Amino acid sequence: MGLLSNLFRARDKPRDSVSAAMPFFFGTSPAGKASNPRTAIQLSAVYACVRVLGETIASLPFGVYHITANGTEKAANHPLYRLIHDEPNHEMTSFSWREAMMSHLNLWGNSYTQIIRDGYGNVIGLYPLLPENMDVDRHPDTNELMYTYTTSKGETVVLRASDVLHIPGLGFDGILGYSPIAMERSAIGLGIAAEEYGSKFFANGAVPSGILTSDSQIKNPDRMRKAWSAAYGGSSNGSRVAVLEEGLKYQQITIPNDAAQFLQTRKFQVDEICRIFRVPPHLIGNLEHATFSNIEHQSIDFVVHTVRPWLVRIEQTCNRQLFKPDDK
Repeated sequence: MGLLSNLFRARDKPRDSVSAAMPFFFGTSPAGKASNPRTAIQLSAVYACVRVLGETIASLPFGVYHITANGTEKAANHPLYRLIHDEPNHEMTSFSWREAMMSHLNLWGNSYTQIIRDGYGNVIGLYPLLPENMDVDRHPDTNELMYTYTTSKGETVVLRASDVLHIPGLGFDGILGYSPIAMERSAIGLGIAAEEYGSKFFANGAVPSGILTSDSQIKNPDRMRKAWSAAYGGSSNGSRVAVLEEGLKYQQITIPNDAAQFLQTRKFQVDEICRIFRVPPHLIGNLEHATFSNIEHQSIDFVVHTVRPWLVRIEQTCNRQLFKPDDK
């Protein structure tokens, strides 16, 4: 238990929060919808992009290698090999760990993993931490980075930089990455608003809202409104023929979908989200502009310009944080 005394549980529910040190914040988009990792991942295009990147990176070989005079050789006997290739801790596989790492990077812009060491400084465990519960700052005296993590019980744990495998995404200071969801909350919010509008449109029987008018006074408007909604509201009642009594007239007051270019907006937002994560549209099921020839080139472009930068970022951080000076 002594070696694992610094280990703590990090399985917290997502909260709409972000480190105060970050200049881009989650919040309400201009479309009026909350844009944060919890709401964004419910958008099908965002979920698909995050899943494609996470599964692609997690499925690639990841091990320790020796550089020799004859080239690069696999170092299967190195203590780190089993951790990063097979089992970083007793709760998950290497695939699950790296998939979670990429999900954190794509949603929060940073990935944090607690490094557990034995008395000799050897790494014996790697446990992912939730980015939304982490605050990164500098020590007022030593000016070294310190990581303050809030557990599910509300307790705070201060970790040294040497005990955290911190992989930052795109950032301006080289220390913290910025969340794509926060930076592009306008595009994400518009996609959420368009999807919510479509859901409500069909929930209302695909009939736009309107008003009932009458030349005479209506004695009980609330009862009439409820009766109308019960008879003609909802998708199951969308094809029913409305019967207007007592001189009632129906007047449409909303903009039709074709005038608002609803379908075009939804299609454009899928391309916009793919642009944010640099994922070819055909990888998330959008084959509108796909042909037999350009899919091959898009797949090559995905490997070169999307997957490779992520691999270099992860590899260099692991080399810097996980190996002893002699091993480096």
